[in-house]
Amino acid sequence: MTRHYELLFVLKPTLVEEELQAKVTFLKEILEKNGAEIAALQDMGTKKLAYQVQKFERGYYGVFYFTAPTDSILEVERNLRISEDFLKFMTVKYEKQKEIRHWNKVVEKFTAKEEVVVAKEETPAETIVAKDETTTEA
Repeated sequence: MTRHYELLFVLKPTLVEEELQAKVTFLKEILEKNGAEIAALQDMGTKKLAYQVQKFERGYYGVFYFTAPTDSILEVERNLRISEDFLKFMTVKYEKQKEIRHWNKVVEKFTAKEEVVVAKEETPAETIVAKDETTTEA
């Protein structure tokens, strides 16, 4: 039976952008390999931790919202414990109808933001292409 989950993770702040993206992709692949369907990813960026963790005062936060079979969560958490780059993580299961409605609202919010970001990223590229076409014709 698939359930609704939220997986909050904190990565080391010493990782560069490429390493951060690689770790997020790694986590996404682990989730998908274990039968999860990812609904949204909330990228929260680097923030101050409430207390020091492994001598770090800051961490890179991210949240995955997904549905998955209940037995796959153990394997995902096992992989997170093995990796040294994940400082902390927490998996939350949504069971009640009220919780699932809230999960759906949050997912809609972040998927709408992703669509807006994608649309904004495409607009400048199209403008550049249009300008290049006009300059080559003249």
